[in-house]
Amino acid sequence: MTDNSFMPPPGSTAEAAEETDFGFRSVRKEEKKPLVRAVFDSVAGKYDIMNDVMSLGIHRVWKRIFVTELGPQPGLSLLDLAGGTGDISFGWLKGGGGATVMTDINANMLSVGRDRALSQGLVSDLSFCVVDAENIPLRDMSVDRVSIAFGLRNCTDKMAVIREARRVLRPGGRFMCLEFSRVQVAALAPIYDAWSFKVLPAMGNLIAKDRDSYQYLAESIRTFPDQETLADMFREAGLSHVRYQSLSGGIAAIHSGWRL
Repeated sequence: MTDNSFMPPPGSTAEAAEETDFGFRSVRKEEKKPLVRAVFDSVAGKYDIMNDVMSLGIHRVWKRIFVTELGPQPGLSLLDLAGGTGDISFGWLKGGGGATVMTDINANMLSVGRDRALSQGLVSDLSFCVVDAENIPLRDMSVDRVSIAFGLRNCTDKMAVIREARRVLRPGGRFMCLEFSRVQVAALAPIYDAWSFKVLPAMGNLIAKDRDSYQYLAESIRTFPDQETLADMFREAGLSHVRYQSLSGGIAAIHSGWRL
């Protein structure tokens, strides 16, 4: 007779631990990365246009604030995780920052970013690499700044990303995350919900011919940790002097922490 006393029943905590969010759906952890990759394969060519649509252009202001907070200096290096089409890397270099490695798990997104870098003449201090942010192929304590903008919510294991960021930072280095967050102005919430779940998917269908991907992007924002929860995750990963700044009433937020 087989002893099943140590076998978790279906739907148990042990089984649930093997699942993660993909928007409002629960999927097995190993399924999320291919699903996310398919989303960004689909939207890569229209990504910049859709960012303007999704945020009414405000993402450009948020990114300028973010890059300023990163503090570009010629002697400092940057690892840009989930670099997408390059806005953070380009802002860092134009602001006087040093050597930059722009990465993304999605080769199509990275290709768009590389083409943009070439068109803007930003290649001398910029390199490109397909990288899974949960497993960064850099040695310990090798960079001064690590950034991730609008990418952490798409990662399967967010704590692994934060821990990896800390690992590769030099002492005195800083990890910064710009991400959609939890709206903190009650009057704004119903307007934001209507925009996210009615307008955005429709615009995605019209502009990118892909309603489902933009439905996922809207849902992924709602399942992402709120400001305080993400700050606690930074602290749990060993980062110090953790703080956050809410932007546009909490629609987005900048989190930062230092490796001391």
